[in-house]
Amino acid sequence: MMPAKSGQRGFRTNTSPLSINEKDYQNISQKHEPSRKVFANCVRAFLVGGGICVIGQAIQEAFMAGMHISAKEAAPPTSSMMILLAVILTCIGVYDKVAQWAGAGTAVPITGFANSMCSAALEYRSEGLVLGVGANMFKLAGSVIVFGVVAAFIVGVIYAILGVGGNHL
Repeated sequence: MMPAKSGQRGFRTNTSPLSINEKDYQNISQKHEPSRKVFANCVRAFLVGGGICVIGQAIQEAFMAGMHISAKEAAPPTSSMMILLAVILTCIGVYDKVAQWAGAGTAVPITGFANSMCSAALEYRSEGLVLGVGANMFKLAGSVIVFGVVAAFIVGVIYAILGVGGNHL
């Protein structure tokens, strides 16, 4: 069987796949890399992230009006409702589709944290509660918790040194 001509299916070059150098590989990969639509991605992230925040604000306003409480008192149940909504949407597969389209817009609010924990729990539930869900639920969200605690500690130390904030010893 004779090799196909250039431009036809089955065309082969005389070089083996291992003979390409790193610079040529970089050039080839850059030519085939899809272009990034940064502005469109930012707009989608802004709109969806803002939409999530608008929903949260509407829930908080409903708690304040319905229960006659202040914004500070309405914050914890609002956060709980947003987490519950994110978990429900993750379980029925809607949140991941929205996140695929919106990008970082769904990852930043508290709903993104709830989604990351719920997704891991759903993925590993077949391995059992302890070794599956318990051991793997914090794989993605654990780093968020660690960096949040470390950042809060650093800011707290800076506030203590500068004498900013509440009561001091």
